[in-house]
Order: sequence, then structure tokens, then C-alpha cells
Amino acid sequence: MNPRTPALAFTSIALLAVLAACAPQPEIAPTTTPSPTSDTEPASTPSPEPTPSDAAEEPAADPTCETLIAPSTIEIFEEHGWTYREDEFRVGADVVEGGLQCVWGDYTVASDHVQVFGWAPLPADESAAAQQKLLSEGWARADKDDHTYITEDPQFAIAVDEAGYGMTYEFGDGWVTLADTMQSLVLIERP
Repeated sequence: MNPRTPALAFTSIALLAVLAACAPQPEIAPTTTPSPTSDTEPASTPSPEPTPSDAAEEPAADPTCETLIAPSTIEIFEEHGWTYREDEFRVGADVVEGGLQCVWGDYTVASDHVQVFGWAPLPADESAAAQQKLLSEGWARADKDDHTYITEDPQFAIAVDEAGYGMTYEFGDGWVTLADTMQSLVLIERP
């Protein structure tokens, strides 16, 4: 058994518990009782609210290591003295333009106890090629919830989650994410 597995499992479980507790609750619109108006008050006509098509769409900001995961997760890392190192996003040895990979850990000590989160835009043709390349290198495919996951062979994984998955890519429509375990992919907030 890898000596860091219990610590990694504890950290992952703690992060998931915090995220579940911080999940947004549905908002309930307040009800109001109309106030009586006098006949002497001028009637006001409400101005139309802009619709999404009327409003200028602001482009999504490029993700950063501070925006790729939830602020509550970052707080937990910082409480443990962790910082991040930002790298290029890679699928194997290939750099994916426009993406980033964040490696969180305690860089004041030599350790392989880190957590990895990454995101990149990836068109469908490049996604198919990247998946095929990983599969040809011995990675395994898992399809769940209309997404494709490509995960490393658990025999060679440094750390695995409760289901036995190590480093995993999740391929979606126009994007790819990466985490050190499949379970950790839920911590990524895609742009």
C-alpha cells in the first residue's frame, strides 16, 4: 500500500464533504403583497428587462488556477500551506493550446503528495485524436453520463480514488479536463 494513500483519501473525502456542504441551494423568489396606491400617484410603466439576446454577451475569462476550482477548495489547500504551480495543459507529451494545468501541493518540502487539476478547449477532431493516442499508450476508456473518461492503468497509478481510478482525463463537448483521480474531476469548475 502506498504510504500517502490514506492522506490523499482523507484529503479527497474532506474536499468532497466541504463541496457538498457548500453546494448552492435553490433560490426561492420572495413573495410580495402589493401595497395600496392612491389615485393621485402617477402610474408607472415598468421598463422592459433586457433579455439574454439584448444583453451584450461578455466573453468568458480565461481560467486560472484560482478560478478552475472552487474558492472553498482553495481555502482548504491554503490552510494546509499548499500553493500551486501552473503549467501547460498536456495530453501525454502534446501541449493543448489555451489550456492550463495546476499542481497544488506544499512546495516547501519534497513530496509527491499533490493534487492536479487541468482544463483546455479541445475541438472534436483533436479530442478524438488525443483519446486514441492515450488508448494506444495503455490508458483505459470509461464512458459515463455522456462523457468519455480516459484513465491511466491503475497498476501504474501513483494514487487512486475509492473506485480505483488514478490520473484521468474527462472529454466533453469542446473541452477536456484532467485530475489526479477520476473522483477529483468533480472539483473542477469548467469555464
